[in-house]
Amino acid sequence: MAYTPILATLGYVVSKDRESVLMIRRTRHEDPAFGKYNGVGGKLNEDEDCAAGMAREVFEETGVTVTAMHLRGTLSWPGFGGENESWFGFVFVIDEYEGAPGTGNHEGELEWVRTRDLVDGKVNTWPGDRLWLPLVFDDDPRPFHGVQPYDGFEVQMEAWAFTRL
Repeated sequence: MAYTPILATLGYVVSKDRESVLMIRRTRHEDPAFGKYNGVGGKLNEDEDCAAGMAREVFEETGVTVTAMHLRGTLSWPGFGGENESWFGFVFVIDEYEGAPGTGNHEGELEWVRTRDLVDGKVNTWPGDRLWLPLVFDDDPRPFHGVQPYDGFEVQMEAWAFTRL
């Protein structure tokens, strides 16, 4: 069977001093993500590349305009969706932006969390995120490429592997 994932972006807006990351605390929908923190992002439109999609999602979800970002990696989540669909995400760090972020969006509240707390697993994220978030914020310039299979939206991940070449 061909792998036909939903293409998406996931971004981490860092503060000017790089000590904090802007996160969404999911509080607007009663679903398995309720109460968890996540970066900003979403599905790509068919007429946009992953960088344009990331910039659009950052603006829609935070109100800031991206002026510089870099790709940190890619993630494949087979079987993650609510109907057992698969997702493939392009993960970015947003280094520079114009404007001030709002306080929330359609998914929940926007909050600055300490980068160190996020990397150290002290923030309530998806358990699987704790495996690759250190790769997003480490000093290795090479992008990572990971795969994290799931058995449905509400089930724990089944495995984790990544490469960095």
